[in-house]
Amino acid sequence: MNEKKLNSGEKSVSLEYEIVVVGGGPAGLAAAVEARKNGVEKLLILERDTRLGGILLQCIHNGFGLHHFGEELTGTEYAARFVAEVQALNIEYKTDTTVLSVEKLEDGDKLVTAINTQDGLLFIKTKALVLSMGCRERTRGALVIPGERPAGIFTAGAAQRFVNIEGYLPGRKVVILGSGDIGLIMARRLTLEGAEVKLICEVMPFSAGLARNMVQCVENFNIPVKFSHTITKIHGKQRLEGVTISEVDGNRKPKPGTETYVECDTLLLSVGLIPENELSAACGVAIDAATSGPVVNETMETSVDGIFACGNTVHVHDLVDFVTAESLRAGAQAASYVKRTEHEKRLRIPVRGANRVRYTVPQYIDSLDHEKAAIMFRVTDVYRDVQVVISSGTERICSAKRRIVRPGEMQVIELNKKQLEKIKDSVTVSIELPEEDID
Repeated sequence: MNEKKLNSGEKSVSLEYEIVVVGGGPAGLAAAVEARKNGVEKLLILERDTRLGGILLQCIHNGFGLHHFGEELTGTEYAARFVAEVQALNIEYKTDTTVLSVEKLEDGDKLVTAINTQDGLLFIKTKALVLSMGCRERTRGALVIPGERPAGIFTAGAAQRFVNIEGYLPGRKVVILGSGDIGLIMARRLTLEGAEVKLICEVMPFSAGLARNMVQCVENFNIPVKFSHTITKIHGKQRLEGVTISEVDGNRKPKPGTETYVECDTLLLSVGLIPENELSAACGVAIDAATSGPVVNETMETSVDGIFACGNTVHVHDLVDFVTAESLRAGAQAASYVKRTEHEKRLRIPVRGANRVRYTVPQYIDSLDHEKAAIMFRVTDVYRDVQVVISSGTERICSAKRRIVRPGEMQVIELNKKQLEKIKDSVTVSIELPEEDID
């Protein structure tokens, strides 16, 4: 293996690439494919699992690909299409490889330190980097639930892996805390495998998942759901024996006297996802407090020049098709970055959520010289018959009607070139209720 000394003289380069993609899930695969199609030859994907495909490998249910492929696929089929394309394009990848750190070098390039059992410790120099590590589930440690630590408590994703890949049934009598999409899907999956899903308990007064999953996975199987309820105690020492649930008030605090005991041997936690942001923060990328992922501009470039991010690393998506669209943009822009000899000055026009909008992605627009730019956002509550309004200063750039918007469903507004030209010093995204609509 040829090694080249760095400017600092402290480390030696094992490999050199134009673009390194960290993460071989749906986001990383799409970004790598698009970068190759945009002329990047020296390209490497680093994946910590033993296979490419990411979380989609355990998603054997359908509902994927309707936007991108125009047909309904399972998660494994969706991943397989991109893996096949990566292999057809001869894109180099290393699996079972963990990225330890990313450093910015004096010449502007990045040094990726990674390790695996075959190559040992690797120091990889790259002009551009795409972060696509995905997200992780909140565990019981993130919740404050009194009780012992018995066996039988799983995150919904861990249970999904046990059932769909390992072939194990985690339990027979199941309670699910949270109504995220993975929890809803596992409610159906466990029912089909013969388990009794006794209850789905959601602290909010509405579902955190897609409306279609509430219908197809819960209502169609007559699975009970209690909104505005949470678990206040876990019973059992060696194995879970049951849980106590309580109604919550408007501040999500348990109401005394509303406790109910539910017998169960398994508890699944579907209480939210968090972007994998440790590597992002460690390499100096600014993190958004609302999304817990990197701050990005309209090209998916982070606050650090030449470092791009996409997929659930940036913010948690509900549809993998949206992940793909975002990642294709990141891959194309990373390819453009490595080809440019000079880089444009950033405008840093902030994009912010206003009335009833929790966050937006991107958080900044750095160039108005695009044919189009997509703004994704999530709302704070369930609203019906609303107007989505994009404004710059006092000027309304565009608006769009929505019959219903929910926190669990990502919203997307695409600005065309004429609308982008109207942007001044800031952009706000807001939801107007019918009585507020002045159009």
